[in-house]
Amino acid sequence: MKQYELKAYQEIEEWRRQINKRSSLLNRLSKKAQTKVNSLIPEKAHKIMTDSIKNMVKATLIGSHATTRKNQSPGSTLADMDQKLERKIAAYRKTAAVEGAGTGAGGILLGLADFPLLLSIKMKFLFEAASIYGFDANEYEERLYILHIFQLAFSSDERRKETFKLIEEWEDRKEGLAELDWKVFQQEYRDYIDFVKMLQLVPGIGAAVGAYANYNLLDHLGETAKNAYRLRLFKTAPRPD
Repeated sequence: MKQYELKAYQEIEEWRRQINKRSSLLNRLSKKAQTKVNSLIPEKAHKIMTDSIKNMVKATLIGSHATTRKNQSPGSTLADMDQKLERKIAAYRKTAAVEGAGTGAGGILLGLADFPLLLSIKMKFLFEAASIYGFDANEYEERLYILHIFQLAFSSDERRKETFKLIEEWEDRKEGLAELDWKVFQQEYRDYIDFVKMLQLVPGIGAAVGAYANYNLLDHLGETAKNAYRLRLFKTAPRPD
């Protein structure tokens, strides 16, 4: 195995260790509190939120597909692909930061508009990532994989471990997957970003918080996507000595 591929493999192993390590006490207490709050919300309200998120995500998937360049070819080597993705991450981080600053400066109404806008930016980025690594997001299973990368990035520690296991075994398990569990998807994503987005609504600091939060959310999603696609490619390659 070439030196770059070996370095990438070692980075994936470190990424795996980080995902599977024990949650911090703060994270466990935070998740416990969020779970308690969710249990107090009526099931009818959960259904409304789930349907809203589901429709919003599906709409952004369609829009992302329509606006992603179809003639974008993957790199010839893993290093080429990673370099292309790093350029995309840098561009999308800036876009997300500008969007977060704009909606954060606009008070509550524009702050609420940040949710679907940021979601569409994230989904479009994931479509670009799939294309860079040679996967066709026209296919249903690839869109499902994109949604699982999203869930891997924006979930609680325990859910992230479960999602990572699924991604690690994707080729063996994808045929048995009909659709995402949308209730879990919306709860995990909402819980992950709730605190940051609440601060974004605070007058005076909303713009700064929005820009900083969105920049880091895209950076985190970018690293997750890179390693998820690397891992998938390595599954078809021999294990290094």
